[in-house]
Amino acid sequence: MNLFKTVRDYENAHIVLWIFKDSCWVCSWRWLGMAMILPTLAVAIDIARRNRHDKAELSHNVAVCCWIAANATWMTGEFFFADSWRPYAALFFALGALALAWYYLPMLLRRRSLQ
Repeated sequence: MNLFKTVRDYENAHIVLWIFKDSCWVCSWRWLGMAMILPTLAVAIDIARRNRHDKAELSHNVAVCCWIAANATWMTGEFFFADSWRPYAALFFALGALALAWYYLPMLLRRRSLQ
């Protein structure tokens, strides 16, 4: 039995997890925030897997996965490592940007070649 009728419903439910994780972060609820990383990231990865046949959806969903990984890294660093993990978080943000570039750059290059 599928809990969600559409992928969009699943994505909307995922936003609830993401907001709850980030709310735990801003409220400094360390262990609850840390516990929310796994379900939030797991659902994001599953959404990307479900959309793997559509390059546009896949690239955006991979970027979301990277963004959540970056936020989780940043949050972990703030909670437990004197905020020293931001450079690692920046790597995940950069990977997310590369995922978007993989989709948009060829599109922009094609558009330029047609002009």
